[in-house]
Formats: sequence, structure tokens, C-alpha cells
Amino acid sequence: MLCFTLYEWSSLVRKWLGFTLCFLASTFALCSDAPNFTFSDPPGAHAVGFRVVHQYDYSRTYRYKVDPAGQPFHGDLARPIQTLIWYPAQKNSAAHVTYGDYLALFATEENFSPAPAEAAQTIRDAEKDHDASSAPAMWAVKDAKPEAGVYPVVIYAPSFSAPAFENADLCEYLASHGYVVVASPDMGAYTRDMTANMEGIDAQAHDISFLIGFARTIPQADLSQIAVAGFSWGGISNFFAAARDSRITALVALDGSARYYPKLIEDSKYVRPQDMSLPLLFFTQSDMSLENINEYKLDISGNVLNEMKRSDVYIVHMHDMRHGDFSSLFQRSPRYWKDDPPGEYSPQEAAASYSWMAQYVLQFLNATLKHDSAAMAFLKNPPAKDGVPLHMLATDVREAKGFPPTIAGMAVELNKRGFNHAGEVYAEAKKEDPDLKMDNDAIDSWGYQLMQQNHLPEAIEIFKLNISLHPDSSHIHVSLGEAYEKSGQKDLAISNYKKALEIDPENKDAAEHLKTLQAANASPQ
Repeated sequence: MLCFTLYEWSSLVRKWLGFTLCFLASTFALCSDAPNFTFSDPPGAHAVGFRVVHQYDYSRTYRYKVDPAGQPFHGDLARPIQTLIWYPAQKNSAAHVTYGDYLALFATEENFSPAPAEAAQTIRDAEKDHDASSAPAMWAVKDAKPEAGVYPVVIYAPSFSAPAFENADLCEYLASHGYVVVASPDMGAYTRDMTANMEGIDAQAHDISFLIGFARTIPQADLSQIAVAGFSWGGISNFFAAARDSRITALVALDGSARYYPKLIEDSKYVRPQDMSLPLLFFTQSDMSLENINEYKLDISGNVLNEMKRSDVYIVHMHDMRHGDFSSLFQRSPRYWKDDPPGEYSPQEAAASYSWMAQYVLQFLNATLKHDSAAMAFLKNPPAKDGVPLHMLATDVREAKGFPPTIAGMAVELNKRGFNHAGEVYAEAKKEDPDLKMDNDAIDSWGYQLMQQNHLPEAIEIFKLNISLHPDSSHIHVSLGEAYEKSGQKDLAISNYKKALEIDPENKDAAEHLKTLQAANASPQ
């Protein structure tokens, strides 16, 4: 069975698997003496509000019509989405949420109205493994009044089967600096536990898009600036979401599984990192030896970070962090430290690294969503210049080169150079991707969209490009003829309608257009 995080948790917490962690939030074990996790970054200028919305995605089913015992299921069949929102709030004197309040959310992930005894037992089980007293007061205030203004949106995608508040410290931190952060638990397509297959990854990717749609109901949300941050499994699901959802403008991966399981991306067929052109911040754990790679049979034949040549990619290598350290939930967990005691680095060093990780996430979002030049300089600086302790981390900045060999990528490039360079730009795209084949109907649709927006010279150039790629297509000559006709170039329109009929004498559109133009030319002026 494939796993996508650093440790696997099942009905009992299992032994170390070497590299990956499949966190099953429904299971915990007794332990004590938790390390004192401290998030050392100061809050931003905003107070933090927090609220919970229990809602369903009625476009998808989650329950079967019968329960596991074969009895009719009488509840809602739709997919439950426990939605957590952290947001900039007005300053107030109300009591802050505690870490225990976050742990209590385990009780309502699937069933929004559990029986009191069932909810109490779930919370007790959670508190066996997590120190509810580790943060008597977090930063957030439940249901605090939102602060005026609009703010960029960050969707947080948790790791394998993890709860929505898995990185509550990071989510609160971002909200205090002027972001609306939205998250939901990582669940399988039909079960609370995520499944390590394409069906499972698609379920989380669709959850991400659902949350983006939900953000439309948040008055503070600036929907023109949306990032998706994911840890581990969430750091591969966000690639799947971005491949289908153009509303996403930036990605953050906290030691994301996209790096370690490129075969999943390849098998999807539609997730093509080489075609993506959105900024990415990617954190990696401490270095892994070739021996470990061989032992855990990791597939390194492909590398997502190397393939994303058309995106600005910022890689941060965290020398003091193991995979699970990227989650404050795990850093707060006594069981985490008991089952895998740190070797070279202490829990305190891991906590300090987590705080620096959060700073890099903030600077990346400020640079890409708020277009802050100082934040961009921070990302490109040597770490020591930004005040990072020596030997804690290293950065690798890779600026985008070229343009994606897609219609959208070509459109952006032609907007810069001029549409009369369409043939030249296509040749460059073909050189970058020799297997590139642009469907004539897709290019034809591009041309018609330009015509509808009255970009007639641009439409003509796109239709001419399409003809050069598909010279024997009758309907493309009709398209070019319509563009010429609409722009008043009747002779060129007639020529193309005649060419369309030469290729296909049965082309009724060409015949009708030609008849109309020839009749107009024959009429006395």
C-alpha cells in the first residue's frame, strides 16, 4: 500500500515505515511527557477570527444508501465538508480558542451532530495522544467580527487523513498577516480515511475547488488571489487541483508528495508540471541518502520540481526537519516524539525550524499574492541575509524560462510579441515539446473567441496558424473567411470560402457565405 506522509497511523499506531506518514486521525494511543512546542513568530497586525461551517458538497455523494450492516442509511448522502476559516478580525477582549478546542473538532468531521457520548469519547481519544494543555490560548477568537477590507485567500490541504487544523499555528499566523485561510479534513472519496489511490487524491483535489467556491461567500475574500498550501499528501493534491482550476494562482508544498511520487502525476495524464506557469514554494525535509531511497523503493525517475521550468520555483531545504515536523499537530503530539525520537536534532530545533518555515510561507504569499517587492527580495536573498541561523536551511531559486506549450501559454506570449508572430511562437513551443499536437477545433475556438471580443486582426492570425497546421481542413478556411468578412476584407473572405469548397464541395457554410458575398458584389451600388 502506498503512503504519502512520514508515519502511518492505523487502528493502532504502527512502527516507523521509514519515509512516509499516513495519519489516520481516528486513532490514538496513550502517551505522556509531550515536548513543549513553541511557535516563536510574532503575530501580524491583525487580530485573528475563527469560525466553523458545517456544510455539504451536494454535487458528490459520500454515503451509500445502505450502511455497513446492510440497513438503510437515513442521513444525508452528500459529501460532508467540515470547513474551518481563519480571518483578519477586529481587535477584541474575548477569550481565545485553546488547542483543546481544535482537538474537539475531531468529533464533527463526518457527523455534524454526533451523540453527546460519542463526541465525548472521540475527544477523550484525541486528548490521549495530544496535549490539549500545550496551548491554553491560541491566537484565534471564535466568531470574532471580521475586519474591514478584502484579503487574499489561502486554501490549506492537510496530509493523509489528517484534520483541517493540522497546521493551526500556520493558519493563524497567515490570518494575522492579512489572509483568509480555509481548510477541511483530508478524507477519502467514501470514507473518513483517505485512500492511497487516484480516487482518493481526486477527492481532496475536488475538496480544494469546493472550498474555493465557498470562499465566494466570504465578503473578505479576494478571489483574484488564491494560493493552495498543502502538507505531504496535500502537497500532491494541490497540483491536481491547480491542473484543473485556473482560479489557483500560487502553490505551497510542505514536503509535498508530488516530489516523492511522480508516477501518480504521470498516471493522471492531465497533471503536467511542464505546462504549469504558476509560482511554487516547495519545502523539503532533511537530506535522504541513496540507501534510504533504495530501501524505500522511491521512484526518482521523474522530478516535478525539475519539470516545472515555466514556473518560478522556490525550494527551501529544511536541514533540521523530518517529514512530520512540518505539522504543528505532530510537533505537539507526545506519541510522535515517543515513536520516533529525534536523532541529531532536538524538538526545540524542529520547532524553531517550523517558525522559519512559516516565515518563508508568509514572504512567498506576500510576494506572489500581494506583489510585495521586499518579500520577493527576502525569497531571493541568501538565508543568512534574512537572519536565518546558520545551517538551518538552504534555498534554491529557479526562475521561469519560456512559456507553457499550451493555448493559454501561447496567448500570453503573443500578447507580448504580437499575434503576427503566431507561427514563430508555435514553432518554439513545438521545439520545447516535440510531441505537441494542437487540436484544430481548440485553435478554431480560440480564434472565434477573439472574433467575439472584436480582436479581428488577432483572430485572423490564429486562423492562419490553424490552416498552416491543418491545411486540408475545410471548416478552418470558413473560419478565416468569416474573420476577413467581418473585418471588411471581402475579397480575402471569398478566396477562403472558395478554398473551403475545393477541399469539401459539400461544405454548406462556405457555400452560403460565398453566395451572400457574391450577391452583394453583383448588386448595383
